[in-house]
Amino acid sequence: MTEKNKVALVTGAGSGIGKAAALALLGGGWHVVLAGRRLQPLLDVAALSGVPERALAVAADVAQEASVVALFDAAVEKFGRVDVLFNNAGTNAPPGVLLEDLALADWQKVVDINLTGMFLCLRQAFRVMKAQTPMGGRVINNGSISATTPRPNSVAYTATKHGVSGLTKTASLDGRKYNIAVGQIDIGNAATDMTQRMQTGILQANGTMAIEPVMDVVIVGQSVLYMANLPLQANVMFHTVMATNMPFAGRG
Repeated sequence: MTEKNKVALVTGAGSGIGKAAALALLGGGWHVVLAGRRLQPLLDVAALSGVPERALAVAADVAQEASVVALFDAAVEKFGRVDVLFNNAGTNAPPGVLLEDLALADWQKVVDINLTGMFLCLRQAFRVMKAQTPMGGRVINNGSISATTPRPNSVAYTATKHGVSGLTKTASLDGRKYNIAVGQIDIGNAATDMTQRMQTGILQANGTMAIEPVMDVVIVGQSVLYMANLPLQANVMFHTVMATNMPFAGRG
């Protein structure tokens, strides 16, 4: 791919990690398709970038097959190809709910978005990337620290994020014949709306409450940009970026 036709598609691009990644990619010279369920936040991100002419905002629901197909169709119609998918859109169950009290509807919503939605976007990326010229591309799945280590009362989120690791490994293998590189970024305690409670106190594995360090979400955007800019002969299979002093390695 050349500087003129680098095209990335970012799901969940209207806020948080997706917004940071989209801004980093746009700042790095990429054309970016911004996807999310609400159009206005996507338009706001495009305007904030300062290069709205290189952005395309598309309202899409990753849990709906037809919506995902339409999203990629819009990307190809506008920019001609898709070189990178940042498979980022995700959700969580209500906080603090015990495993035995988790409603099936809440479990299913997390599975539909975090796992099925990621599969649908991954599958459509493969379809587009294997058909374009030159063939190939890159998929970066958002796995989260929870793809490795759970928090208390997080069965739906953790199970789906462990599933994402399986998607990443299998798709990395299946993508070889199409020159599609598939990797995963596991993010720990980036400062977003989703992590606000970590800064006031969050339940630890030993039952205590503790305030946890967070890092600037811009750092995550730069990590995604680094992975996106790699030549297709190289792949970062798993990239962990986290607040240095957050409890993860060891016992806290």
